[in-house]
Amino acid sequence: MPEAAAPGTAEQTASTADRPRVGRAPATTSAELSHVGLRLFIERGFDEVTVDEIAQEAGIGRRTFFRYFPSKNDLPWGDFGMLLERMRDYFAEVPPDMPMLDALRLGTQHFNTFPEAETPFHKQRMQLLLNSPSLVAHSAVRYADWRRVVAEFVADRLGLDPPDLTPQTVAWACLGVTLSAYERWLADDDAELIALIDEAFGLLAETFRAGG
Repeated sequence: MPEAAAPGTAEQTASTADRPRVGRAPATTSAELSHVGLRLFIERGFDEVTVDEIAQEAGIGRRTFFRYFPSKNDLPWGDFGMLLERMRDYFAEVPPDMPMLDALRLGTQHFNTFPEAETPFHKQRMQLLLNSPSLVAHSAVRYADWRRVVAEFVADRLGLDPPDLTPQTVAWACLGVTLSAYERWLADDDAELIALIDEAFGLLAETFRAGG
């Protein structure tokens, strides 16, 4: 059996875990906290960094960390839920006469557009998400959420239900196209992500047309 804690130990431990780091301006947004965590993950490896260490480095307490992110696995994704809602809103405004593939291409580009200053952090984020075994299972959940938004749009266009085979197939294809653009972007320092996504969707359409 574990030893009983001395009187006051639990309270002291909780207080220490939630104590901000002295001498550092605390992180005040999810983006700032995400940047701190990404830097530690890149320097030391995702599995080697704890929530307590991220919180201390960010100048916040452990409980404050969990107000921003439900878990350490969620931190590399940033405000993913907000981005999904932004893409869903974008699809809702697409003119009905726009070809569906064009709408999917533009919606995917919209989802993946971010300020230029965020580029180095986004590259670190995607390096982790695509290459860290510990994040693979969690990534599958996030990718499923992304595909759901695409499938809902496709289903609405075609008069189908989102779980039907056609919307799901298109959603999987769009995810594959996007990830192929990301792989190229991460491998080429001179590449531009949005241009690669545009090219990848164009190649998909061109390849199918060429195949008859």
